[in-house]
Amino acid sequence: MAAFDAVIGLEVHAQLLTRTKIFCGCPAAYGGAPNTHVCPVCLGMPGTLPVLNARAVEFAVRAALALNCHVHERSVFARKNYFYPDLPKGYQITQYDKPLATGGWIDIGTGDARRRIGIARLHMEEDAGKSLHHGFADSSRASYVDCNRAGVPLVEIVTAPDMRTAAEASDFFSRLRQLLLAIGVNDGNMEEASLRCDVNISLRPQGQEAFGTKVEIKNVNSFRFLRRAIEHEVERQTALLEQGKAIDQETRLWDSARGVTVAMRSKETAPDYRYFPEPDLPPLVLERSCIEAQKAALPELPDARVARLRRDFNLEEYEAETLVRAIAGGAEYFEQTVASGAEPRRAVNWLLSEVQRELKNRNDEPLARFAERVPPDALAELLVMLARGDIGGPIAKQVFEQMAGSGGRARALVEAAGLTRIADPAALEALVDEVLASHAGAVAEFRAGKTQTFGFLVGQVMKASKGRADAAAVNALLKKKL
Repeated sequence: MAAFDAVIGLEVHAQLLTRTKIFCGCPAAYGGAPNTHVCPVCLGMPGTLPVLNARAVEFAVRAALALNCHVHERSVFARKNYFYPDLPKGYQITQYDKPLATGGWIDIGTGDARRRIGIARLHMEEDAGKSLHHGFADSSRASYVDCNRAGVPLVEIVTAPDMRTAAEASDFFSRLRQLLLAIGVNDGNMEEASLRCDVNISLRPQGQEAFGTKVEIKNVNSFRFLRRAIEHEVERQTALLEQGKAIDQETRLWDSARGVTVAMRSKETAPDYRYFPEPDLPPLVLERSCIEAQKAALPELPDARVARLRRDFNLEEYEAETLVRAIAGGAEYFEQTVASGAEPRRAVNWLLSEVQRELKNRNDEPLARFAERVPPDALAELLVMLARGDIGGPIAKQVFEQMAGSGGRARALVEAAGLTRIADPAALEALVDEVLASHAGAVAEFRAGKTQTFGFLVGQVMKASKGRADAAAVNALLKKKL
């Protein structure tokens, strides 16, 4: 049986966070009654002329620079001609042979598994409208068209065919989303289709350099669906090739209900779209100073933040990656906790254990909502009390649960409940004497050589003190008296 390698590339469509559409003044916001965010320009009425949104250009340049692309000082808009009911003009204004930017990359994976995925191009274009096939009384025989999205500004980010597994593709898509969120050009909302991707997949025998026949899967809008769609498509193509059948070059859709891809249409090629320069828009010419200004305005990017957290706070790669990528707002919360006085090591341990556990127990509550009850300085106060020995570990966790449930400050909660650590030697000795007297059998067993009963006696002292006794002092006293 022949073994095959998958070759995977993504085409990601990201809506730019502008107030208005790319070529007119209509709102670009999601929602609104159907066909209310429209005008003669985005509906393609005769005699109208597009006017390019300068803010969209700035955001597109910013995205290209964050992706390590070369931004071209001159790019050209083109018409992509095809007929579909939700494309009111009968063509889409996009960029073709002279895109805004080319030649970037994103690194995926960690440690020895880290790999660089190339970005072939980034170009600007307008979105189409939306066909509505369900939800109407006559949906069994009619479809409707909502043009509110027609003309919404997009960037299309096309990768090189550098990915080989569904996990790599999902990792890339996730990191790209984080990057676009970090620079403020996209809201990352995949449910509202402001971020979605098409997947190109082909298979080739292991060791073969030439690519196989490419199949495209359209409009995948979640990381889970992306992985499942790729895994299914690889299985489907593998089965066909093992039977000696050819792969059809086609566009397919992901049916999430059935967990399969289904044929949509034969795959178009560039000549099918009859691209030609957009006659109503001049070439987009950018001064180098404008590009450099956008570069200077970039915030700290996720990769740079991971490196800085590791360097400045001596974090492990896993810890820094989790704070930056796995917990939305985790890096900011960590740094603010440390700035409020907590030790970095203790802060990261609590964030990756107690805080993450609390978020999960609350149905994956966002950290931002948790922070309304437990702001970083409140957690820092608790961790400082723990570090100073004012409270022990069990009490700290008990107080944390109270804070996570209803808010409050650690010191006030500890004092109100009388939970401060018992450090007075006389009080500790009285607790130890009481436990030894009430557990004479365990004392005899220890003195007879059954040393594991020592832990039992320590536990009984801690229980008698309701977790308030200093564990180190209890250990020392018990050893002395035994």
